[in-house]
Amino acid sequence: MAKKRGRTAYTEDFRRQAVRLAEREPDRVAKIARELDLHPDTLRAWLQRARHQPAGPIVSAPRALTLEEENRQLRRENERLKEERDILKKATAFFARDTR
Repeated sequence: MAKKRGRTAYTEDFRRQAVRLAEREPDRVAKIARELDLHPDTLRAWLQRARHQPAGPIVSAPRALTLEEENRQLRRENERLKEERDILKKATAFFARDTR
């Protein structure tokens, strides 16, 4: 089974240099990506963003959550925390009973 890598944070400078390399040789994007230990689609996305926004950052800032999304996320977190609290209560009662 293939090992899934986590998301890597690349600096803006690294992204710009990778884009410059890929712009010099557009037919070798996949090879350049492999040499830089990137997925080719990542480098292609950076190239596309750089073409559309030459002066802006290559990777856009994370989008803000809407009020509904934030509310949904907080409700899920609240449920998870309630479950954890209940489990800890039961564990505390169980271990307190054993010490008597």
